[in-house]
Amino acid sequence: MGEATNNTPSTVFKSAIKLLTFRLGREEFLRLNYKHLAFGLICTWIVGMGRYWDDPGASLLQHLGVGSLIYILALSLLLWLIIWPLKPHAWSYRHVLTFVSLVSPPAILYAIPVERFYRLETARTMNVWFLATVAVWRVALLFFYLMRHARLNPATIILAALLPITLIIVTLTALNLERAVFDLMAGIRENGGANDEAYAVLVFLTFWSVILFVPILAGYLIAIVKVWSNSRADLSIISKNNEDDSPAPH
Repeated sequence: MGEATNNTPSTVFKSAIKLLTFRLGREEFLRLNYKHLAFGLICTWIVGMGRYWDDPGASLLQHLGVGSLIYILALSLLLWLIIWPLKPHAWSYRHVLTFVSLVSPPAILYAIPVERFYRLETARTMNVWFLATVAVWRVALLFFYLMRHARLNPATIILAALLPITLIIVTLTALNLERAVFDLMAGIRENGGANDEAYAVLVFLTFWSVILFVPILAGYLIAIVKVWSNSRADLSIISKNNEDDSPAPH
């Protein structure tokens, strides 16, 4: 009866709201199911279409929101692969994908057509602030997810959350794509009207991502070794206790 109640549309919606407001409990995380995933994918699809609805230069796939769906599939796979070696609690690709899809609604801010109400430079600055707001919100939710659901310790959470972020930025930097992706994400679609403050933030993030990537990667590898060593030690203790508890041969 409880499971059926958990599957009602109103309950799924309430769970999504509680997640976005950092109020979803540990047991509620465990009850996220395919209906939550379906709801999250619908939200991602709508937000994806909203991002490009007023962009005449967008492709058909972008207007249809397909790009956003592909993006969360790839991002979820990256998060699942990076965090899996740290032995998180109840970890599965489907659950990670459900979480990532459910945190997509804040990106509806990108659909606000500020270009129609403000000068180009002002609109670009507002779009950059929208991007920053959504990014900080989602990163905070990732920390919350790793703490509340995956049950990782604080130091491991920092490494697990920052590694994929710095990895993405470093990879884009190596491919000289970080500025293009920033323009795309921030809705900067036209040339001219340089936005020096926005790009100063981009340069700052890129610089520190490149500097911190190696230490974060080293800490991540050390955390993996520590987790697996502790796991082996626990298994040895359990095995020894089982041997001690077994009846002696007659």
